[in-house]
Amino acid sequence: MKVFRSPQDSDINTPTALTFGVFDGLHLGHQLIMKRVVARARATGLCPTVVTFDPHPRAVLHPETAPPLLQTFQQKIDGMERLGIEQTIVLHFDMEFAALGAEDFLTGIIFGSLDAREVYLGHGFAFGHNREGRFPLLKEVADRMGRAAEEVEEVTIRGRRVSSTMVRRLLGAGRVNLARRMLGRPFGIEGRVVEGRRAGKAQLSIATANIKTENCVTPLNGVYVTLTMIGDRWLPSVTNVGHRPTFGGDKEVVVETHVIDFDRDIYGEKIRVRFLHRLRGEKKFESVEALRAQIALDYNRAVRYFSMDATGRNL
Repeated sequence: MKVFRSPQDSDINTPTALTFGVFDGLHLGHQLIMKRVVARARATGLCPTVVTFDPHPRAVLHPETAPPLLQTFQQKIDGMERLGIEQTIVLHFDMEFAALGAEDFLTGIIFGSLDAREVYLGHGFAFGHNREGRFPLLKEVADRMGRAAEEVEEVTIRGRRVSSTMVRRLLGAGRVNLARRMLGRPFGIEGRVVEGRRAGKAQLSIATANIKTENCVTPLNGVYVTLTMIGDRWLPSVTNVGHRPTFGGDKEVVVETHVIDFDRDIYGEKIRVRFLHRLRGEKKFESVEALRAQIALDYNRAVRYFSMDATGRNL
């Protein structure tokens, strides 16, 4: 997929079918919109395109309430490419861009520079100066210019609207199973394996990979059944998220993973972790021996999880 930092940089001259938005997390609602764009583009010979913003608009307009992003920028780009998007235009969001009127945004960029013949907008999405633009304005401008516009319906699960905000709330409550359903995949983080305290190996006789995560969001502190990608293989693992209170506590949240039946030095390597199931919350144990006994129970429960879920390694 080609990524451009402005419409003028695009070297694809084909008219587009597109959508625009922030798309944090690429949850099922976002996926539905992009699948609609891709299907229509293939049917009509248009270029399936996404227009997104960086940084997050709220980080510029209201930084005190800006949400932590569910994905890194590259994770979002990779996910859109897997959905069939061929071109992404990343618009730099600053105060000057924020002053651009909604109709000017549509006529100058969407239907102008990007020559959108069909536009698909998420339900309720607002755009332009003071969020003045909504679907009725998009539809009006599209009709006037002889283009097509459609508002894509919401996706709900258990009566709840699928949204980035809801996914963040679920992860903050440790409900990774329901978050997984809303994302259409397990929530994942990535980062490099760095030197830690080596407490796992030295005191607990269990090797763990301490991850310097690139993601802003981690699930609620606790122990999880996970999958860890090392190289190009997803391997069963158990992951602790928290402050390691039994060892005095860390100021920052630490993510450390034990990969089951794996014994290789991976310091410095970049790995990915996907959260499948929460085993328990984080707690301070009275002794290292008590913690060691609990880790053995966690390990056995994780092994049983994978023995019951034959599809786990393919997630």
